[in-house]
Amino acid sequence: MPDFGKPIAGFGVMLGGMFREPITEQYPEEKAPVAPRYHGRHQLNRYDDGLEKCIGCELCAWACPADAIFVEGAPNTDEERYSPGERYGRVYQINYLRCIGCGLCIEACPTRALTMTNEYELADDNRADLIYEKDRLLAPPPPGAEPTPQHKPARAVDYYLAQAGRAGEGDVPGRAGEGDVPGRAREGAEESSETPR
Repeated sequence: MPDFGKPIAGFGVMLGGMFREPITEQYPEEKAPVAPRYHGRHQLNRYDDGLEKCIGCELCAWACPADAIFVEGAPNTDEERYSPGERYGRVYQINYLRCIGCGLCIEACPTRALTMTNEYELADDNRADLIYEKDRLLAPPPPGAEPTPQHKPARAVDYYLAQAGRAGEGDVPGRAGEGDVPGRAREGAEESSETPR
C-alpha cells in the first residue's frame, strides 16, 4: 500500500509558507543594514587636525596575502606636509579584484591609518575602476581642520605591471615595457641556454 504521508506533509509545508510574511529583500532599492563590525571597503584615516595617519611604511602591503596593496612612501617637507611623521604614502592603491577582505592589512597598520568601512557595494563593469587610488580611499578632512596640501596625482599607473612611480615624465601612462614585468625576461637580455647536468 503506498505511503501518502510524505506528500501530504510536503503540501502542508507549502500551504503554511503561502500565508507567511515574505522575507524577500528588495535590494538595491531597500538596503539591509550590515553588522556593525562588517569589513567592507578600506579607508585611509586622518588626525583631527586633517593630517594623514598613513606614514608610507608599507606594512599593510607586506601583510596582504593576496598582494592587493601597493604603497610608495615619500618624505614630507616643511613646504608640503601631509602627515606628522617624516614620511607619507605618496602612492596608495588597493586592487579590489584581488582583495579577499581578510583584514590583515588593518592589523599590520601601526598608526591605525587603514580601517575598513561598512560599504560593501564594490562591483563595477570596468576592471580598472576596481583599483582604488588614494583619492578614493582617503577620508575627507574633519570639520574645522586646517587645509592640508592637495595631492598631486602620482601618475596613471598600470597596477598589473607594478610600474607605480617608476616611469619618467615622458612615458605614456600604463604602457610600460614587458621587460619590467616580474617573471618575464627583459628585452635584449641574453638567457643562458645551458642547462645544469
